[in-house]
This record gives sequence, structure tokens and C-alpha cells, in this order.
Amino acid sequence: MDTRLQSEREHTQRAMEEAKAAARGAGEHLKSTAGEMIETGKETARRFGTAWESAKNNIQEKAATSAKATDRAIRDHPYETIGIAFGLGVLIGVLINRD
Repeated sequence: MDTRLQSEREHTQRAMEEAKAAARGAGEHLKSTAGEMIETGKETARRFGTAWESAKNNIQEKAATSAKATDRAIRDHPYETIGIAFGLGVLIGVLINRD
């Protein structure tokens, strides 16, 4: 009976050692996976920042171009611009004052 108890203890001891080794392996895998996720997140954030800056610059360029074109059209046709602005003002006023 004593040898049987000794055998069970050894078996339990081996099982505990294997469980500890598996837990260490899982911990190491989790650390490496977390590190990869952090690096992927940083790369994604960098790409998003680059795309955001590019889009912002593109919008600013288009806005400046549109403003210059509008300014040129107003300077080339000042009376027509005044007439259109007056007509739109009257139209908006009529629409607002409708019952």
C-alpha cells in the first residue's frame, strides 16, 4: 500500500509540474501575442495619422482653390454677383415669411 501511495504522489507531482510548465508556456505565448497586438495597434495608429494628415491637406488645398475661383468669378462679374445675391435674399425672405 505504501508503494501505491508513493506512486500516486509521484504521478500527482508530475501532473503539477506539467501543469506549471503549461501555464508558463501559456503566459509566454500571451506576452508575445500582446506585444504583437501592441505593435499592430501602433502601426495602425501611425497609418491613420498619415491618412488623416493627407486628407486634411487635400481638403485645405481644395478649399483654397475654390475660394480663389469664387473670388475671381466675383471680381470678373461684380454686377451679376450682386443681382444673384439679391435674388437669393428675396427668395429666402419669401420662403421664411410664408404662412
